Amino acid sequence: MVALAGSGMANAEARAAAPTFQLPFPCGETWIGSSESFAHTGNEIDFNGKANDGNADLGRTVVAAAAGTVVISAYQTNNGFGNLVKIRHADGSATLYAHLNSRSVGQGASVAQGQKIGTLGKSSAKYKIIAHLHYEQRSASGAIVRASFNGSTFNYPGQKVKSNNCGGGTAPKKAPSTSNPFTAAKVCGSGFKQIDSAPLGSQGRVVLMYSSATGQNCVTTLRNGGTGKIGASAYLEVKGKSRQTDSGSYQYYAGPVKAKAVRTCVKWGGSLGSAKYDSPFEHCG
Repeated sequence: MVALAGSGMANAEARAAAPTFQLPFPCGETWIGSSESFAHTGNEIDFNGKANDGNADLGRTVVAAAAGTVVISAYQTNNGFGNLVKIRHADGSATLYAHLNSRSVGQGASVAQGQKIGTLGKSSAKYKIIAHLHYEQRSASGAIVRASFNGSTFNYPGQKVKSNNCGGGTAPKKAPSTSNPFTAAKVCGSGFKQIDSAPLGSQGRVVLMYSSATGQNCVTTLRNGGTGKIGASAYLEVKGKSRQTDSGSYQYYAGPVKAKAVRTCVKWGGSLGSAKYDSPFEHCG
């Protein structure tokens, strides 16, 4: 019974997250949509400002039908889409905007409902077409579904629709970046002082420290900040001895790796994701 109740709550949350799609054009504009193109399979819609208007709509503004995250912004050839923007929405559904003359947003961008994402065009490496917007609404499973605008299902196979896409939607918030509360001194402990460091791209750095009281070196890899965990490593190799390494999936740091190295050269380094640093044998004093 508990599992069923939890499932019901999850379904209710998914329904609550479903966006109210608006026409993919600026507020107040009127457009004619048709699903009768030879290349369509059913629920796709081609939009033009007027019937049989040729290329009159070339360059007109196209906006996001709902807030979401851009998962595709690219020129595609085999499917005939040309310049394509695909936006994923909060409930897992998606909208596609094809044949664009230009794209105004890149992959990974968060967009608000009504935000400009490109201009209407006739780009296609597969079909010779006049300027129009090819538009699709897709379910979370990827199926092309019957489109709705402002809460009303589009009247297939064709309808003149006035845009109520007048703003008010907001882009999804990105998870806040969490700064790293740890320093190399905290990780290695009292008595250690930094003698060297190296950047690991823009994500963080690897630090070499030394304690004159104990003759020990200490290496730690520090992430600048972020949520979740990332693959990280730190290593220290005293010349003539085996390398010591700490690696795993960590949120803030890898290490500390310590070894005594009085008047002996050491190699040291580490990694964060794909960024890595490897030193030569050095710091021999």
